[in-house]
Amino acid sequence: MRSSHAIHGILAVCLLALSVSAAAGEAGSAEAPVDRDLEGMVLIPGGEFVMGVEGGEDNPAHIVCVDPFYVDICEVTNAQYKLFCDSTGHKLPEFWGVDKYRCGPGYSDHPVLGVSQVDAMAYAKWVGKRLPTEAEWEFAARGGLEDKRYPHGDDMDQTMENFRGEGTLPVGSLVPNDYGLYDMSGNVREWVLDYYNWDYYQESPRENPFGPDKEKFIVVRGGGWHAGKGCSSVYVRYGLYPTWVDINVGFRCVKDVE
Repeated sequence: MRSSHAIHGILAVCLLALSVSAAAGEAGSAEAPVDRDLEGMVLIPGGEFVMGVEGGEDNPAHIVCVDPFYVDICEVTNAQYKLFCDSTGHKLPEFWGVDKYRCGPGYSDHPVLGVSQVDAMAYAKWVGKRLPTEAEWEFAARGGLEDKRYPHGDDMDQTMENFRGEGTLPVGSLVPNDYGLYDMSGNVREWVLDYYNWDYYQESPRENPFGPDKEKFIVVRGGGWHAGKGCSSVYVRYGLYPTWVDINVGFRCVKDVE
């Protein structure tokens, strides 16, 4: 685990945009922050990769190419989401104030949870970003590694990712992948843009896939504090209703390269 000085440095990067956003959102304005810089994000170079896993049932290996994009270094925090709610009148997360789930003002640097995909998309729009596609998420989670199970290689332990734990940890507490991204297989699972379809990988386009046409469920990716190691690989996919809220699901945002 990283030292407290290192953690504080990471949190400063992840939360730096809050001061600018707060100024834009003061007086309860419902308008999105005017700041459009990329603090707290990294540029993912894009390129071709093997998405999924050999022999996978709903995630068989196939070649995909994604364009470059920016992605949040850390998952969206309670503090960031609270600012959004205060500025727009949006409802607070389902489990706000529940210490057991480390959701509320006493856990400002923990990832927000108890938000639906609808909520996550509203937040992303407010900050001038969007949710990642499933392909973008997996490309980023792999960190440039090929044919590996986890963001750090073929194995991981609880010094690398927060899985099967007692609750969330502050974002940026453990080990980043080779793209500098934290918690891609731990802390909370993450909403993406794509609808979930069991057979989609059989027919998905090679270039920048955006998922199937409207389906019942939305894809969530990554592991979480309430997930086991076997459920936390970079290629495992799950589907939830877009209005579902969960103690183990949050999100991070991406931004297109202009």
